[in-house]
Amino acid sequence: MKKTLFRTLQAGLALLLMSLTGCVSPCVKGYKTKPYTIRGIHYQPMQPRQALGYGDSGICSHYDESGLIFPGRTSTGEKIWPWTRAAAHKTLPLPCKIRITNLKNGRSTTVRLNDRGPFIAGRMLDVTTPVARELGFVKQGLTTVKIQVLSVGDGSYRIR
Repeated sequence: MKKTLFRTLQAGLALLLMSLTGCVSPCVKGYKTKPYTIRGIHYQPMQPRQALGYGDSGICSHYDESGLIFPGRTSTGEKIWPWTRAAAHKTLPLPCKIRITNLKNGRSTTVRLNDRGPFIAGRMLDVTTPVARELGFVKQGLTTVKIQVLSVGDGSYRIR
C-alpha cells in the first residue's frame, strides 16, 4: 500500500514539474521523426543524421499568436506565447536549430524548430511573429527564405 501511494505521489510530482517547465506529454526525448498524416497527406520526417546540413529555399509565413490568452502548444508539447521565437516545418526532425535568411532583404537569424507545419500548399516554413519581425516581413506575412540546419536535438541528444 505504501509503495502504491509513494509511486502515485512520485508520478503526480513529475507531472507538476513538467507542467511548470512547459513540457507536458508528448515531450521530446531525443527526436520527433514519427510519420504522420494531415488532411489526407502523409509526411515522413527526416532522420536526424540525414537532416544535418540540409538546406532548402521556399515560401515562409508567420503565424500571429498575439491573440492568445492561454498558451498554445507546439508539436513537441512546448508552450507557445506571443513572444516565443519558434518555427514549424513539415519534415525536419524536431527539435532542430536552423538558420533562416530572408532572400528579399538579406536579414538572417537562427531559431529552434519545434513545430509541424505550415499545412498550406506552397509554403515551406512557418515562424512566430518575433522571428518574422527580426527577418523583416511581419507586415507582408509571406517572404522567400533559405534555411540551413545547424544542429538536431537538444542537450545530450544534440548532434551537429
